[in-house]
Amino acid sequence: MRKFILRWISMAISLIVIAKLFDNIYIAGFSTALWAAAIFGIANTIIKPILVVLTLPVNILTLGLFTFVINGMILKLSAGIVAGFNVGGLFGAIIASVILSIVNILITGLLGVSDD
Repeated sequence: MRKFILRWISMAISLIVIAKLFDNIYIAGFSTALWAAAIFGIANTIIKPILVVLTLPVNILTLGLFTFVINGMILKLSAGIVAGFNVGGLFGAIIASVILSIVNILITGLLGVSDD
């Protein structure tokens, strides 16, 4: 349970960092970031695998690079669900989702959350 909470908090912090780095992303506060992290995690768990399977031919043709587009779509979808969290433009969401992954890896490393 501790690892789950630390991962959730690290994703919320990562979203806040991304909002500070990108002009097209806005988060109202830390509680909004917690909600956005929860919705983003749920969408990554449920919707992303379905999208990956549905777009498998395109993903194969692009050698897996279309996965970045799917990540951007999931980020934009999460922003559409959570009030106080806005992402402007799909291209910006794609770039932000890549940077979000990198920042989240760094923060989870600093918090000492390991993959068992």
